[in-house]
Parts: sequence; C-alpha cells; structure tokens
Amino acid sequence: MPPLKTILALSQCAAGFAAVVCFSVASAVAADRPNVVIFLADDLGYMDIGANNPRTFYPTPNLDRLAREGMRFTDGYAACNVCSPTRAALMTGKYPARVNITDWLPGRGDQPNQKLKVPKLAKGLALEEFTLAEALRAGGYRTAIVGKWHLGDAAFRPELQGFDVNIAGYEKGHPPSYFSPYNIPILKDGPPGEYLTDRLTDEALRFVEETAAQKRSFFLYFPHYAVHTPLQAKTNRVAEFKQRAAALTNAGPEFIEDLGRRVRQVQNHPTYAAMMESLDENVGRVLAKLKALGLETNTLVIFTSDNGGLSTSEGTPTSNVPFRTGKGWPHEGGVRVPLLVKWPGVIRPGSTNATPVISTDFYPTLLQAAGLPSRPQQHLDGVSLVPVLQGGVLPERPLFWHYPHYSNQGGTPHGAMREGEWKLIEWYEDPRVELFNLRNDPGEHNDLAKQFSERAQAMRTRLESWRKQVNAALPTANPDYSANPPKGANRKRAAAGSKY
Repeated sequence: MPPLKTILALSQCAAGFAAVVCFSVASAVAADRPNVVIFLADDLGYMDIGANNPRTFYPTPNLDRLAREGMRFTDGYAACNVCSPTRAALMTGKYPARVNITDWLPGRGDQPNQKLKVPKLAKGLALEEFTLAEALRAGGYRTAIVGKWHLGDAAFRPELQGFDVNIAGYEKGHPPSYFSPYNIPILKDGPPGEYLTDRLTDEALRFVEETAAQKRSFFLYFPHYAVHTPLQAKTNRVAEFKQRAAALTNAGPEFIEDLGRRVRQVQNHPTYAAMMESLDENVGRVLAKLKALGLETNTLVIFTSDNGGLSTSEGTPTSNVPFRTGKGWPHEGGVRVPLLVKWPGVIRPGSTNATPVISTDFYPTLLQAAGLPSRPQQHLDGVSLVPVLQGGVLPERPLFWHYPHYSNQGGTPHGAMREGEWKLIEWYEDPRVELFNLRNDPGEHNDLAKQFSERAQAMRTRLESWRKQVNAALPTANPDYSANPPKGANRKRAAAGSKY
C-alpha cells in the first residue's frame, strides 16, 4: 500500500494541479522513499564472487560483505545470455523478445554459411516504452545512469528514457579504452592513465552527494563497463595476480573442449582478476559514501550482472565451473548470475534464497519498494520480489529465454525454459531439445529428454506457446546454406567477432 502522502500527492495531481505543483509534491513524497542503487556488472559470472564461490581467484570483499548484509539469491538469472537484451528487460520489465532486442545492438546479422537466417533487431529501446527510470522519476526520484547504456544510438539515448543525468552511456557496448583518454563521446577524458572504473565511481559519488544535498531520493543505475573486454587493468595489480596464478596448484586442466569450443575451467587470468578487484573496490566506495552521508539505512542496493562469465571466446578470461559454457550460450554458465540485494530494515542480513528470479523482476519490485503504483501493462513479465525480500515466498512460475542468433561466443539459435528444478533447451537448427535436472545436474551434462519424454514434450509445448504470446521473432531457413561449405568458411564464421 502506498504511503498516505503518496495517495494525497497522486489525487492532487489528478485533480488538475499545475505540473510544477505536482512535481514539487512528488519530490517531497520521494524524499521519504528508499533510494535505489543498481550495480549492473558486465560479463561477470556467478562463480566470480566469493559469496557464491569461496574458492574464487578474484578478491571481492565488498561484494561478499554486501551479501552478508543483505540477501543472496542462488538462482538469479539474466534475461539473456548477452548484454543488450538483459538491459532492455531490466528497463522495461518485459522479456527481450517482446521489445525485439534479442541480441546485442546492433548485432552481428547473418554470417557466412549459417544454417539459419537470423531475424532483424530493433534499432534501440523504443521510446514508447515507459522505463523503470521514467516510472521512478514520475514518483519524484532524481535519476542517473553512470556507465554502459547499449540500447541504441542518440535517438534512443538515456536522457529520452527517464534519466536526468547521463554519464558515459551511449550506443557502444564496451569502452575503447579503460584508461584515459577513453574516447567515449559523452565522457570528458581525465588525466592520462586515469582508470575508467575509478572515474565512473567518482561521477556516481558526485551525483549521490548533490542529490542528498537537495534532500531528494535518487535512482542510481550504475551499469559498469567492467569486466567486459578489452581486458585492461592497472599494471601493478596485474603483476600481483600473475604471481598468485603461478602459485596455484592442483587446479586441474585449464581448458576443455566442449561443443566445438575451448572452454576455460580454471580461474587464473591475472588481468581479469585485477579488473574484478577494481570493480569490487569501487562498489565498496559507493557503499561507504552512502554510510558516510547517513543514507545507508534508507537505500535499497542491488548487485547483478547482464549475463554469465565469458569463457569460450575473446580471451576466455573466466571459468563458470561447475556450470557449463558461459556468455552467448543457453547453459547455466551463460544465464545464471550473481544477485545480491540489501535493504536495511526489510531484508534479514545474511539470508540466502533459492527462488528462481530474473531481470524483468526489478521493475515491479522497485515500484513496490518505493510505494509507487504498479504498471502491469508495462512490466508484463516481471513479478515483485518484495514478498521474498521480506522473508516470504512466491508462487512457482516458469522462466523463459529466446536467442534466435549466432553468438560471438559460439552459441547457436535456441530457446530455453526453467520450470522448478527442470531446464529445457531447444536448439533451433536441428531442431531438438535437451532436458536437465538442475538439482542433480547443475552442469547440464546428463540429457534426460528421452528418459522423461512426456515432461520434455510438455515443456517444449509451453515454450512454443510462450514464444507466440510474446511475438518472438524466429530464425528462418537459409537457402544458401551448405552442409559441406568451401574450405575455410566455417573457420571464418567462428572467427567473426564483435567490437561490442
């Protein structure tokens, strides 16, 4: 139930008050609402943080403390196995298929000798969508994005999607450089050698301080560029992690071959470790600032990632073991991500929750947390997690994925769904399905589709029905495909990479 002041404010606006009066009333109401900070890391895997993996190679003391002070979700999912679709889902509360952003933007398109032709993508996040930022701003929040946008060019920029402040958010999916000069058009370069992860945090802290001085509640969307490629970190820290990597023993094989790809099995990449360390340090800086300003007890903090860790291409910097594959694939390594939520006075510190949740859930969750009306026609595919955060439960529901593309990381077009402990993957090229029991087989190595054929067929039917419901665009047969391509054609396709 919204606070009484919220109801009064809404009724006054509905009665025809001037816009400026409504805005001032909403701002006053918002001052009593929790601030919201969302950290969205890029390409950071579930097993990359100590709270999920005590044996991780990467030091994450601040994230581990965040987990101890809040709730850790063991079954948190990204809405896609690559970046832009998950970001669209977070902003809209809708599955990526509904907004036709099912691959990173602008996407790879068709590559040589693909069996299927991939559907065209939207050019950006449609301005008709009423984003999470717009909803919170309508409730009086001051809103900022600091970091990666990657949801379209200037025609779809964050300032048109509900953000009062945009720092470093533009169409590209990674920075040209993590060291200044950055060559990011809307971020002024710092002193030569300044590190981007540090600089973005400087900007975020400035926003928090300014808004606190205005005595307004704020929404800080902090989608770090880290730990996406290019793999660049501070030289002294890389040297330290090289020494640590050299000292590792009994780690097992560094790589294995799986599904035609070389997949990293051991976390020992020095540069990636140094990038993780910088990310963790800077999350800690924001949390420390909230405490110093007396805002900690009235701020809801979320930390998550846009997809699983990069393990099969482009440097293969991390390992998602025991989960299979990683970014660009439908397996748990590609879609299961860290999810930590801290909300003092609501969440029991140190709690762990196994409810399967997904990126679309943040929109309705934050509206309810802020005491704002839900927007069910907007966040069609999300559910509020507030009952879970308060220690309750949610009714069981299926989760769905749709990726009708060929990923840079080697994945082929597919759909997937999770229902309870069961996970179905449908490969669109064949087509065929695989069925896994995640409780007994989190690594998805034991296909049970034949043994449990009725369950597999029922889940496949439900997945197909869901695709129709969300109007998912599907790949089509490629008339030029050859099962015996000219020598080198497949290598060319496998080598085709992305700047994004």
